[in-house]
Amino acid sequence: MHLFKRLFSVIPVVFGVLLLTFLLIHLVPGDPVEVMLGESASTSDSEALREELGLNQPLVVQFGHYLNKLAHGDLGQSIHTKTPIIELIKARYPATVQLAVVALCLGVLIGVPMGIYAALHAGHWQDFVITLISVRLSAMPAFWLGPLLMLLFAVWLGWLPVSGMDHHASIILPALTLGLGLSAILTRMTRTSLLEVLNDDYIRTARAKGLSERTVILRHALRAALLPIITIVGLQMGSLLAGTVITETIFSWDGIGRLLVESIEKRDYPVTQACVLIVALSYVLINLVTDIVYQVADPRMRHA
Repeated sequence: MHLFKRLFSVIPVVFGVLLLTFLLIHLVPGDPVEVMLGESASTSDSEALREELGLNQPLVVQFGHYLNKLAHGDLGQSIHTKTPIIELIKARYPATVQLAVVALCLGVLIGVPMGIYAALHAGHWQDFVITLISVRLSAMPAFWLGPLLMLLFAVWLGWLPVSGMDHHASIILPALTLGLGLSAILTRMTRTSLLEVLNDDYIRTARAKGLSERTVILRHALRAALLPIITIVGLQMGSLLAGTVITETIFSWDGIGRLLVESIEKRDYPVTQACVLIVALSYVLINLVTDIVYQVADPRMRHA
């Protein structure tokens, strides 16, 4: 029942995203007709192209036509290239998902062990150093961390490609840019959650039974501490998909984030709307999957 409620709640969220995106891209300065024809174009040519593209109609009518096309599964076509937008999405979206998944894996592989280590050494210098590093990393924006990693590993050390997608190693730097920020959040969440569990009575009972510390931590404490971590991982996966816009632009990664930036620069309204819609639907879908996983992990939630 809870899942059905979440599914129905998706409808107003998606509609709100569509409406806000449509209004914002039409209200920002810039004319796609002027971008396409140049400032020297004649008034008659500009008006003819504007009529051809349907941009001379009232915004309400344009939005109605857009919703009607969406209802029939038609995302439209690019104003500039006349390419069906669905083809652009198919070409770019897998690269964004690949980048987000690799970044998520890096974030989990770094953040969760560091959080466990910090919790087991709470109050000691190791805990202080890890906490300090995680706070600093979480405060670093992608547009600063990305070029820093690029300078260090690509320019100075020459270990990795600077940008692009020509080599398998090209994904490392953009994934690190996204994954390090996520690892900082997971480190603090894992530490906090595990410290709360380690003080519970059943943990002391497990230790009193003579179980090894490894078994107590991995089989009992960490399993109970995973619930908030699952929530954070799910939410951050959605954030990674949305947050690839800056990172993909920095590293020339041909994903949907870079496509979104290119469409905004060209005032390609249909492509911009489609990109935002895909990102929003991905975020909502990931949140729904997170809910399902959370209910499986915590039986108490199934009757909530």
